[in-house]
Amino acid sequence: MRYPTLADLRADDAWAPLEAIEEISIVAAPGCGQEDGVLRGMIDHCEGMGSRFAILDAPAETTDFTVAAIKKPDRNSNYAAIYYPQIEVFDMPTQLRDPEGNGYVAIPASGHIAGVYARVDTERGVFKAPANEVIRGAKALPVQISRNQQDGLNPYGVNCIRFINDNITVWGARTLGGDANQDLKYIPVRRWLIYCRESIDRGTQWVVFEPNDSRLWAKIVLNVSQFLFNEWEAGALFGKTPQEAYYVKCDEETNPPSERDLGKVTTEIGVAIVRPAEFVIFRITQWQGPSAT
Repeated sequence: MRYPTLADLRADDAWAPLEAIEEISIVAAPGCGQEDGVLRGMIDHCEGMGSRFAILDAPAETTDFTVAAIKKPDRNSNYAAIYYPQIEVFDMPTQLRDPEGNGYVAIPASGHIAGVYARVDTERGVFKAPANEVIRGAKALPVQISRNQQDGLNPYGVNCIRFINDNITVWGARTLGGDANQDLKYIPVRRWLIYCRESIDRGTQWVVFEPNDSRLWAKIVLNVSQFLFNEWEAGALFGKTPQEAYYVKCDEETNPPSERDLGKVTTEIGVAIVRPAEFVIFRITQWQGPSAT
């Protein structure tokens, strides 16, 4: 097997072979993904497929904490997220070459971040932000980012990796562009919508070639509602009751005769997605206590 080179990833059709693999949900190119052309190719692939999310690496050489220096490419996308800075990991060849050193080497973080995504998806669910999570295997950071510096990067969708509470931690959950992406500025919101659409699409393949009548519509509503109920119970949807969290509509209104004649069956689904508690606000008041009488 030949691994792709940087030249391969620059090609216009570099990502086409991945289109046939439906199981892919995350795309990353550690070590190759810091070039503007490669990043754009990854984003175009994920946006075109609509079923996967790109994890991007910021340029390694910059120590300038400005959006222009770190956010590459200069475009927004709610199908991608970028992380800065690199991380340092232990590398045995480096240790052998320099026995007096610590054996640490700086590498792009996207591969480790993909591992964080997978771990959070398994332990909590896609709806949970892959942030405030320890990067396992990371030993140090080549660049230390302060809270004030992060405050300037976060609104633009630059997710920082920081040393917090004696751990190297992912401290950001914004899509590429941040506030500019409006309702889709958070990674878990975009990824849960992808997951929801793909799950419902695969879970309703049985309707193909079934008679398109009210009995089919009722079965679709039952099938989709059960999936969304499970997601609500898991904590992915906001609402005290299922009725507040989602609705599913498949009837004569969504499937008029003109649509049925074309062989289409349309289901309308509405969901109230839980968003991350990104800002936790404390109100602190000094109180002297009751006055003495």
